[in-house]
Amino acid sequence: MSQHYGNHKRFYPPFHFFTIPLAVLGLAFAIYSCVAIPTIITGLLVLAFFLIAIIAVMARMFALKAQDRAARAEEKLRYYILVGKALPPDLQMGQILALRFASDEEYLALADSALLEKLSPDEIKKAIKNWRGDYHRM
Repeated sequence: MSQHYGNHKRFYPPFHFFTIPLAVLGLAFAIYSCVAIPTIITGLLVLAFFLIAIIAVMARMFALKAQDRAARAEEKLRYYILVGKALPPDLQMGQILALRFASDEEYLALADSALLEKLSPDEIKKAIKNWRGDYHRM
């Protein structure tokens, strides 16, 4: 399936539809148990499920941060190959990540527009005519 603006956002089913719902459900059940039967064990159960939920969210955030750094490095190299100079430092991370979807033909014009007009990542993505899919992002 080809990627475009309407379908480029990704869900990772084991995380979004299994891990997070189970962690939230477990936390809710633990809180209910703690209210119904307030003991040290049920209190520790609430703490345990709270920590599990926090760890799951943080693990996802760390993975996305690492992917963002890799994508930024790729776009810096791509810009250098196309222009022969460094990517402008005024571009924000969100703008750089949005530019990765642009074809080489429209990349430079969009990068200039992003800088001059301070386009948001969403505006950059909507302006792309020839979408270049990113099929490896989690």
